[in-house]
Amino acid sequence: MALLQTSLIWVTGLIALAIIIIVSITFVVIYSSPRDRSLFVSVVTVLSLTSLLATVCLLPLDIALVSSTTDNTTGDKKKWADPDTVNNILLSLKVVYYLLYSLDAILCILVIPFAYFWYEEWDIDSTAGSRIRGAFKYTTGFVCLLLVLFLVGFFVPVAAQRHGDEHYDLDFFKRLLLDNRGERALTFIVGVLLCLGTMIYVVYTGPGLALFPVSLIKSIPAISITSAEEARDALAINRERQRIIEAKNAGGSPLSPKDRKELESLQREERTLTRKQRLAEEGGNKWVLKVQAALRPFKLLLGLVLLAISTLLVASMLITGIDKIKYSECGAKCGYILTDVNILNPINWIFVKASKVFPIDYVIILLLVLFFFVSTVVGLAFIGIRFLWIVIFKIRSGHTKPQALLMGTTLLTLSVLAINYGLTMFVAPQYAHFGGQKYCTWPMNEPGVVRDCTTHPDYLFPCSASAKGPAASVCTPTVVSTFINRITLNYPFFGVFAFWSQFAFMGLFFITMLTALIRTPKMDFEEQLEDEDEEEEESLLGATGNRFRGAWDDVRGRTNGNNGGSYGSS
Repeated sequence: MALLQTSLIWVTGLIALAIIIIVSITFVVIYSSPRDRSLFVSVVTVLSLTSLLATVCLLPLDIALVSSTTDNTTGDKKKWADPDTVNNILLSLKVVYYLLYSLDAILCILVIPFAYFWYEEWDIDSTAGSRIRGAFKYTTGFVCLLLVLFLVGFFVPVAAQRHGDEHYDLDFFKRLLLDNRGERALTFIVGVLLCLGTMIYVVYTGPGLALFPVSLIKSIPAISITSAEEARDALAINRERQRIIEAKNAGGSPLSPKDRKELESLQREERTLTRKQRLAEEGGNKWVLKVQAALRPFKLLLGLVLLAISTLLVASMLITGIDKIKYSECGAKCGYILTDVNILNPINWIFVKASKVFPIDYVIILLLVLFFFVSTVVGLAFIGIRFLWIVIFKIRSGHTKPQALLMGTTLLTLSVLAINYGLTMFVAPQYAHFGGQKYCTWPMNEPGVVRDCTTHPDYLFPCSASAKGPAASVCTPTVVSTFINRITLNYPFFGVFAFWSQFAFMGLFFITMLTALIRTPKMDFEEQLEDEDEEEEESLLGATGNRFRGAWDDVRGRTNGNNGGSYGSS
């Protein structure tokens, strides 16, 4: 029975991994620029996206496996869930977590920088050897950084060496203090990456969580063109409005700020309408526009639902933050670890109730994890890759450069650690620690009374870190919660930074949501048209280059076939 249940969960994880690989490949194909596509960069990006998505989706798998060991109707461990079996399950999860975290760190610190510099080293005179040597030269700094982090984590003092008067009364947390120096070093490296990822999480995931639903709500365009005739009519109205504004300011007088702003808006709209008319006449987007028009009500409904969910998520995070500040027994000394949920957390309550019906809670937590990840991608697409106010790269469908793909993947990889922290410690802390596990609090010392929580469910309570005695042996914490608690206990400064960053996350969410609701997020039509103009210009330049090379070969008396290369048709 044990083998059947756990194997079924692992098989589900493998199926999810196969889907993740397909999603990663599709993401790279859709977003990468066809003109600049590099096979090596694409392979590295797909591998990195697969690794980070697998890390994200391992949390629901973790919760499912530990929850499967407990019978929630009796509050006891299942017959097959003896200590050795449970330890084997936890060991297998721990190995997978360490492999994925290590792979994420290596990809983020070594492989992606190498691929970035390898692509940057290309020029017309470069060779494969020179590009590899140049990439290794620049990647050496990242190798040194990784070694420094490992050595610091290996030797830095941890909480286990604190003074005698600074101790914890809970056995659950005492077991998390590290003695193994190799594991301590890896924990320190992940803690550093967690802090870096938290900054990405605040800057991109917070606004993305608001922009994603609002963009769906306000994605209904002001101009809906389904035919060439409608496009021509709308274009005629647009040009007439422009003529009226220009006539009002005839005689050389300057335009008022209001008229100038309206005229610029009409001119942008004219360019868009011209493009839509051309596409409608060609018939290339006729069915696409009809499908989009049919799906608009569903997009609006989905946007409203997601906005309500995101608001509820942030409200739950705020409640947990207040709970931690007020009731954490050790405060900043342990990263504001909380033993019990003292204030009702709506999301946590929903998960505990959903755990009664298998597998609703696992499906919900998987969708929630993916919602946070997609929100990060949306925030990255809206904000772009920036240094302060300077936009370095933009993430756009079909126009993302290889360097932008690699940098964007690095940011997403770092944000995964922060997403795990936010879900485990803030969104649903009790459920993320113990899943749907429950323990029986039936009085053990009543003479003549048989302990039976099946007929008395009032004695069943969700597992928590404060469970003691027999309940402590029933409640098995998830591996990810143990790992995060270990980081915050041994290196409290990581926990304090991650804790207070959640409030910055919430603040940016509310500011972005209010701003987006008041000011409609518009698509940058000028940017799209510039991209099209650039493509047309490059295609013309390419055709001109082919004709020039063909003419030059004619002068030299050579043909394309004899030249050993193909220039294409002109």
